Parts: sequence; structure tokens; C-alpha cells
Amino acid sequence: MRSMRKSLIVVAVVFGLVLGSAGSTSAITNGQPDGDEHPYVGLVVFDVYVPDVGNVPAWRCSGALLSPTVLLTAGHCTDGAGAARVWFDEVVEGNLDYPWGGPSAVEAAEIHTHPDFCIGCGPGLPGFDTHDVGMVVLAEPVPEEVVSEYAELAEEGLVDTLAPMTDVTIVGYGVQSRHRGGGPPFWEGPMVRLFAPTKLVTNEQVHGDEYIILTANPARGKGGTCFGDSGGPDLLAGTNTVLAVNSYVTSDECAGVTYSNRIEISEVLKWIDEFLH
Repeated sequence: MRSMRKSLIVVAVVFGLVLGSAGSTSAITNGQPDGDEHPYVGLVVFDVYVPDVGNVPAWRCSGALLSPTVLLTAGHCTDGAGAARVWFDEVVEGNLDYPWGGPSAVEAAEIHTHPDFCIGCGPGLPGFDTHDVGMVVLAEPVPEEVVSEYAELAEEGLVDTLAPMTDVTIVGYGVQSRHRGGGPPFWEGPMVRLFAPTKLVTNEQVHGDEYIILTANPARGKGGTCFGDSGGPDLLAGTNTVLAVNSYVTSDECAGVTYSNRIEISEVLKWIDEFLH
């Protein structure tokens, strides 16, 4: 029933692309190649257990490394996953070991979803998603020559002090363009870490205090999230400070606005801190 519920709401959730085919996730639209700007942002492939087969790669998301072994992502990415691995390459496309692992990937030792995470449980869009935060604890530290700096958690309540139209940077490995012609449209794009500028729309909205709304209007030079960017960090512009993680969109065009789960809420910060100490 849980997997059926997810399949019915893939348009609303910035889920991870089901390993390259159009699905429930999103990527940075109107983005630029990241280079070494945000090396702590990784591409995560999550597995599900299939009887008589074992763990099978099922979907991909993005995430931000908070320490050599702890990665922050979205709860709808970790929920139901039996295994995972992370790449921190700027370009993962063409990696012959993808999505199974290999020398450039780091395996997960533990996968955790916030205990109050719930998707599709409330009536209408305001109650659609809650506590959409997940953590991946890696089996070994990411080598310093691969990642030598980390994302930092925002101080409690920081978002409440930010004015509308505050500059925010979004980072992720999602899709980049929508293919039309020769059949139903579908999203496509290589697995490349991208970043884009966006802006905080408002803190006062019907989705409650748990979410922020970000602009997603490429025509006006703004970036947005799309399928595959789920769990990627929303950073206060010019810093490595994480305000929220990419959660969901309300259009399969990945335009208009996007919604991200705040991490600088007291109960969320306390939960994350359990994995850092």
C-alpha cells in the first residue's frame, strides 16, 4: 500500500528518478555546472529488497554531507530503502559501476527516516507531506581528497529572520530538460551536479512553518528543482549553510515554485544531531 501511495503522487514529490527513467523526482532547472563549488553534495542511489533477488537499485536523490560519514537528504528518499550508495563526482554519467557501486562510490551503513515522516497522509496540499528529512550514515569516511569541506546546519529559526526574496542557492543531480516529440514527453539529462540561484518567496504560507517556498522560473533567470534533486540542500546564498532540503513540486513541468522542508526547526535539528555526536 505504501509503494502504491507513492506511485500515485509522483508529480507532487521531488522523488528520485527511477534510475534514469521518468518518475517521481526532480533536478536543477536553469542550472550551471557546479565544478568544485559544492563538493559535499552527492548523488545517492537507493535500493529496495526484491524477494529471491536481493537489493535492487530503485531510485536516486541528492544529499549534503555534514561530516565525513553523515549525509542529509529527504525522508521520502530514505523511506522504504534497504541499501544505498553515494557518489561525490561532479559528473556521474558514464560511470560504468553506476548504479551498483564501485570504487568511486561509498556504501551506506545505516539509513534513517525521521520518525514523524508521513507522505500523502493529510487532506489536500497543505497536509500532503511532513517531516520530510532523512539521514544516511556511511560505512566509511569519504576521503578528504574527495570532499574536504562540509555543509553546515543553519541555526535554529534562521529562516524566520530572512526577508522575502532572500537569495538562496539550490544544488542537485536532477534532470535538466523535458523532451517532447515522438511520444509522451519525458524528462532527461545527464547525472551532473548543478547549482542555480533562486529566491525565498515567503515564510508565511498555508503549508505551515515546516516548509519554505522557492521561486522556480527559468525565464526570469531563476533556478528550480526537478526530478532527481530531492534531498539536495537549499543554501543561504554565498554560504554552505543549509536552510532546507528539496522536497516536492506541484507541477510535472517543474516550474512556478518548489517546496523544501526546513531543517532549522528545533525538533529536526535535535534529530539530526543524534547522528553527528
